[in-house]
Amino acid sequence: MAKYLFQASLTESGLKGTLKEGGSKRKEAVTQAVKSMNGTVEAYYYAFGKTDVFCIADLPDNVSAAALALMITAAGGATISTTVLITPEEADQAAKKTIAYRAPGK
Repeated sequence: MAKYLFQASLTESGLKGTLKEGGSKRKEAVTQAVKSMNGTVEAYYYAFGKTDVFCIADLPDNVSAAALALMITAAGGATISTTVLITPEEADQAAKKTIAYRAPGK
């Protein structure tokens, strides 16, 4: 499973739905959507600022993450930004990769 950080900015209809149903019901809806993609929700938080919701989820692959973000955005309640998360060990592996690359101007 891969980890993804979903950042949601609620639209007017998303805000109205959250006010009507409450934050816990929205978390349940997202959790069920993630489960339907054979994934799990690790964390789900509301926040002050530009981003209203932060959700970390484990999903099988990038296609599943993209499908989830598309479905939520298409429903009209939020716009979603998705970030693929990697472990420190994966960062170690990436740092050890040899890549043939020439920087601009060199």
